[in-house]
Amino acid sequence: MNPDCATPVDLILTRMHVPPVCIRPSVLSDLKAGTNEDYLTMKLAEIALINDVIHQRKGVSINMYMEQWDFLQLHCGLYINSEMSGIPLHMQPKKFGRGIVQRLKGKQGRFRGNLSGKRVDFTSRTVISPDPNLRIDQVGVPIHVAKTLTYPERVTPWNMELMQKLVRNGSDTYPGANYILKGASQYNRRYYLKYVVDRNKYAQDLQYGDIVERHLRDDDLVLFNRQPSLHKLSIMTHRTKVLEHRTFRFNECVCTPYNADFDGDEMNLHLPQTEEARAEALVLLANKSNLVTPRNGELLIAATQDFITGAYLLTQKDTFLQIEQARLALCLLAGPDASMVVTLPPPAIMKPARLWTGKQIFSLIMRPNEECPVKANLKTKGKMYTTGEELCVNDSYVIIRNSELLAGTMDKAVLGSGSKQNIFYVLLRDWGEDVAITAMWRLTRITNHFNFERGISLGIGDLIPSQGLLRAKEKALNTHYSTCNEYIQQMEKGLLVCQPGCSEEETLETKILNELSVIRDNVGKACLKELHPTNTPLIMALCGSKGSFINISQMIACVGQQAINGRRVPNGFENRALPHVLARLRTPDAKGFVENSFYSGLVSKEFYFHAMGGREGLTDTAVKTAETGYMQRRLIKSLEDLCIHYDMTVRNSMRDIIQVPYGGDGLDPTYMEGNDCPVDYKRVYDHVRAKMPYKSEKPLDAVSVINATKEMLSSEEYDCLSNEFKQELTAFLKSVARKIANRQNIVSNSPVISQIERVTVSQLVEFIHTCKEKYMRAKIEPGTAVGALAAQSIGEPGTQMTLKTFHFAGVAAMNITQGVPRIKEIINASPKISTPIITATLVNDTDAEFAERVKARLEKTTLGDVAEYIEEVYLPDDHFLIIKLDIDRIKLLKLEVDVRSISYSLCTSKLKLTSKNIEMVTESTILIRPNHQKENSNFPFRHLTEAIPNVVIKGLPSINRVVVHSENLGGQMKFSLFVEGDNFREVMATHGILGEKTKSNNTIEVFNTLGIEAARTTIMSEIKLVMENHGISIDHRHLMLLADLMTSRGEVLGITRQGLAKMKESVLNLASFEKTADHLFDAAYYGQKDIICGVSESIIMGIPVPLGTGIFKLLHKADKNEPRKRELLFDDPQFHKPLHSGKRLQQVRSRSTLQT
Repeated sequence: MNPDCATPVDLILTRMHVPPVCIRPSVLSDLKAGTNEDYLTMKLAEIALINDVIHQRKGVSINMYMEQWDFLQLHCGLYINSEMSGIPLHMQPKKFGRGIVQRLKGKQGRFRGNLSGKRVDFTSRTVISPDPNLRIDQVGVPIHVAKTLTYPERVTPWNMELMQKLVRNGSDTYPGANYILKGASQYNRRYYLKYVVDRNKYAQDLQYGDIVERHLRDDDLVLFNRQPSLHKLSIMTHRTKVLEHRTFRFNECVCTPYNADFDGDEMNLHLPQTEEARAEALVLLANKSNLVTPRNGELLIAATQDFITGAYLLTQKDTFLQIEQARLALCLLAGPDASMVVTLPPPAIMKPARLWTGKQIFSLIMRPNEECPVKANLKTKGKMYTTGEELCVNDSYVIIRNSELLAGTMDKAVLGSGSKQNIFYVLLRDWGEDVAITAMWRLTRITNHFNFERGISLGIGDLIPSQGLLRAKEKALNTHYSTCNEYIQQMEKGLLVCQPGCSEEETLETKILNELSVIRDNVGKACLKELHPTNTPLIMALCGSKGSFINISQMIACVGQQAINGRRVPNGFENRALPHVLARLRTPDAKGFVENSFYSGLVSKEFYFHAMGGREGLTDTAVKTAETGYMQRRLIKSLEDLCIHYDMTVRNSMRDIIQVPYGGDGLDPTYMEGNDCPVDYKRVYDHVRAKMPYKSEKPLDAVSVINATKEMLSSEEYDCLSNEFKQELTAFLKSVARKIANRQNIVSNSPVISQIERVTVSQLVEFIHTCKEKYMRAKIEPGTAVGALAAQSIGEPGTQMTLKTFHFAGVAAMNITQGVPRIKEIINASPKISTPIITATLVNDTDAEFAERVKARLEKTTLGDVAEYIEEVYLPDDHFLIIKLDIDRIKLLKLEVDVRSISYSLCTSKLKLTSKNIEMVTESTILIRPNHQKENSNFPFRHLTEAIPNVVIKGLPSINRVVVHSENLGGQMKFSLFVEGDNFREVMATHGILGEKTKSNNTIEVFNTLGIEAARTTIMSEIKLVMENHGISIDHRHLMLLADLMTSRGEVLGITRQGLAKMKESVLNLASFEKTADHLFDAAYYGQKDIICGVSESIIMGIPVPLGTGIFKLLHKADKNEPRKRELLFDDPQFHKPLHSGKRLQQVRSRSTLQT
């Protein structure tokens, strides 16, 4: 205990604290007279009653006295904690109540329910609807909501007339006002205009400084949010547009960050009430400032569904528009801005009628007139790219030069979210966020109208299979069914060759699964050939707006194999999947293959299999939501206070350094244009050359490019760039110089060919300067809450993962935990993981026989595995054991054992055998004579017989299985070993294994073997591997920060309640996480102090959080003017005596000096 704060005497309570009535209110009862008292009130009454009884019990026996004493003690304990354990049965409370501890802990308790998060005013919630005519940063608000939500606007000379008009309109007429606050002091009077008779009088009486609580109006800033708020983009600032009807409306492009759809979702709207809140909402939370995700810098707000379909159809080679259609498109581009100039380009076809291509109209989205400075440049592969960039048969290589679409069809790869080779991403990075969202808005309007005009619908007629398709399906089914039957017959005859590390059953299942997946793929391809190009489902799949080829194949041709836990439907009772099939039948239709399509309909057996597969998805989703929610909460709690400080280090609230500098380079993941790099050099280089041709300048040769680069980067202007960035930039320009040199070596008379790699001095200077600007923009700002961003970036994609176990690297039998359970294992720093696997690199990785020999050195081999037989021999005067070794099996398994090494293993085992007991008869026979035993006692001999087959003669006892993995790299087979087990140190030390290139997926095992830095690297690489297996990319800086925090104390700490207690010192932070009562009791006992410097503590105490805009102190000069005096109710001027005399003034000053 801390003697300054408490002594042991304080642990004995002599007085019980009685809380105020507001936290133990009485409830009026309708059923009976009187009130129902709160649990705390009842307990206090019982404590007082028992106390009085004890006082009155004078002269009673000591046993009865102690019984009353214990009863009092129990009630005092239940008053504080109503879930106490260890209460005797006869003293158990009759009904459950909520003690003081129960009111503090849990989700609904004081800490989490009322202090960390509160219910707030000035909010609204309703159903959401789409509106493609709204701008990207707008939200449509119903008039009903606009009349209810108000903003306190101060009356000034500039808005006096408007405020008077709003007051006259009152609360029922929009736009109007609900309240007036007269006077500027905090005790001003508030008038509700709904019940004011003469509003004109109040409008005339308005004075400067009064506050009018006006209705929400167009272009007000509001916060828009959808739950669950898994990342910071789940709450953003929009500008309001007051509309009729009763739903919130917004542009569908903004669905992705909110993860919203329009099947009945509801969203929340918050109206900031101060100018400071509005400023932060506009600068930090603005929708247009958050177009990209901090997870990896990819665009999140982009075209979706109908817009992609419309753009795909508009930019087809065979789409032409007449003059009326083109002019209507121009009107849609301009929108409500009547002053905007839109220039129609010359028509692509002059005769017989003037026609414009869809590509020409699409180009106007980026650059509507000649005066517009926006010149975007992009070259990228579309979704259906085949081969030959400029001559792709599907017209899916997109070339945009100076905002003109020269080639390519628009699809999800070029317009949709989740990509950096995206036209809106290019506009955002090169021309700013306003240009990007305006282009996006133009696209939504023009594609929406184009869909209306052209007509796009989906009906049952689009899904009818042709006769040719049905014949192709029948043929594919017959072929592959017969192949599956052949495999089954091979297994039954024992002719099936097992895959490495697999049994016959597992090998058969793998082969059949592969065959059945081929059926679906082949039928799907046949399906695509049969469908007409105008088929709507096909259009949607081709452009990526909705659905895939598998969906089309399932609807029209064949649903395919139903999988449960990644395998075929397992057998249930009586060795069959369903009662409809014969026992032990392994054919495709008996194990969950559905050969019908959704169009033709499923038969009862297929329907049941399909329901089994669907049910697995539902349960997986339900369990996953809870798992990922708790995981994210733990991550946020641990990382919330990590922040960039002004020395560019990452520190926690205790000012401990976690990283120097952030991510190793101090760059913001949001601004990574390339792959973990702030500049996409190739695209920026092409952009500069296209934007600024400089045709009059002389081109540079290869040597001049390199020399000019070195000269520029060594100048003082570029000292702000890091050495790594300079090296990357130099390496790229050296590759440019090589291309120029190769082009110069080609002898050609064509002036065009000589211009292909042309670059001038001005272009080179502009390129390097642009790269510098992008690098400086990408530098992370002090105050950024990088911890919270990292936690959200890791936690939010967790909802897209599964809870299943996957096969590892093509080896069917080597399972490895993946998805959410694996992420949990890593961040919990579990010492025992479910599937520990060591990936061992071999010294000679090209020799299969060498790999088998090393495998034999590692894998546990017992005497029973290599013994042909072990026999007991009883003679009249002797008894012994004979072990006959299977020499052929030893050679087959490449085991490096003989009778001598086996004898040594027997001697060193725990069987109490010595060399005297063991006799090597031949090269394959061993004779064991146990020690002389008592008469008629064969028990030790029997025990020896049973134990000998389990003696390990080769390999590591903890390694049960090793699989040789082969991989074709560059035409040569490379071999490595997958070792199932945890003995990392001994595997590394095994002869034939390259220790420095051997890895384990168990973080704690790596820490114990190689140290803390290796453990840190393992955490990063393992999380990255899991994410990549699910197709999720995360910037390495987030993973690095998590790994650095987990290893910052010199040991691997898990993101759990135990790890958090070692990372944090704040009592309030720990109490607001878990085990609230334990942390509070410990803090009271030890006299702990909380300096209130973290995020959770600051929120609980209601003070600014020391992150972001709260990381610095703002000093300003105090106002010298005296504050306005408060008007007193019974004040009278005659009592005011001014201090005119200098003497009196001097007396007051001297008195105040003495007091000071």
